[in-house]
Amino acid sequence: MERIKLGSQGLEVSKQGLGCMGMSSSYGPPKPEEAMIHLIRHAVQTGVTFLDTSDFYGPFTNEILLGKAMKGIRDKVQLATKCGGRLCDDGSVEVRGDPEFVRWSCEGSLKRLDTDYIDLLYQCRMDTKVPIEVTIGAMKELVEEGKIKYIGLCEASASSIRRAHAVHPITAVQLEWSLWCREVEEEIVPTCRELGIGIVTFSPLGRGFFSVGPSVVNNLADNDFRKVLPKFQATNMDHNALLFARLEEISKRKGCSPGQMALAWVHNQGTDVCPIPGTTKIENLEKNMEASSIKLTAEEMNELNIISGEGAAKGDRYPEAILKFTWANSETPPLSSLTPQP
Repeated sequence: MERIKLGSQGLEVSKQGLGCMGMSSSYGPPKPEEAMIHLIRHAVQTGVTFLDTSDFYGPFTNEILLGKAMKGIRDKVQLATKCGGRLCDDGSVEVRGDPEFVRWSCEGSLKRLDTDYIDLLYQCRMDTKVPIEVTIGAMKELVEEGKIKYIGLCEASASSIRRAHAVHPITAVQLEWSLWCREVEEEIVPTCRELGIGIVTFSPLGRGFFSVGPSVVNNLADNDFRKVLPKFQATNMDHNALLFARLEEISKRKGCSPGQMALAWVHNQGTDVCPIPGTTKIENLEKNMEASSIKLTAEEMNELNIISGEGAAKGDRYPEAILKFTWANSETPPLSSLTPQP
């Protein structure tokens, strides 16, 4: 696996990373711990060294899993986790960017991951009640203390990215970018490139859709997060199946699978882009790795761009309750109005 510079601050990672969320949460029951540790260690040994997790996954259990998997190989791993999200007792999500919570989250992650430092810490979403300058100021202190090396943002607006970068250089922005999620190309991606910020793409395989096709919905567990996602609803899936059929035709001509073609399209966006497809199977990991070396011609990229253009996919990325946190801007209330409760 080749390596790339992620952003302009010095972080070097594998050209493709590994999203670890599905090992512990969101896509059905948690997978067997021993098998997932074996998968993670196999990934690192074969060159996929950029691992992505969050305190929110589980919650907490995914970080514990990674802590166990990294025993003895921590120096070979570029570890990314996230702070700022909390799952409430009623099932709702709270986003917090106040300094006390940022510190509390980071120190908890360090313990669960059983490490002295985090390579890349993201603010998971924008807290609209706390100025982003305050949040990044708290993360900057963690950098100065050696607890984290680099700072990132997830699904931040262009305005928030600029404001954050003015406080401390942002190394990477994590966002969803795939053949059925391309709105980031208009403003977010150009902003990152203007500022020298790396782009980390989650769900580049459309949460399994581009690997399996429409049949992916047939065997979802009751607690699989995809059951509530608009794109996976029956009312939208018949339309979205047309996109998969067109992708399948193109991939056959190229001699690869639809999933590999979809992943190659993300890789071919530029050397500043690092996709982090998730998987719980070694054979899928290895297929994804092969996609990182598929070179697409200008004609092939153009054909993929055409089939995935506006209207190609139907359905929002998230339900409204979650969508409101996406690309949100932080406001600037008086600091006295903040009520941290770590």
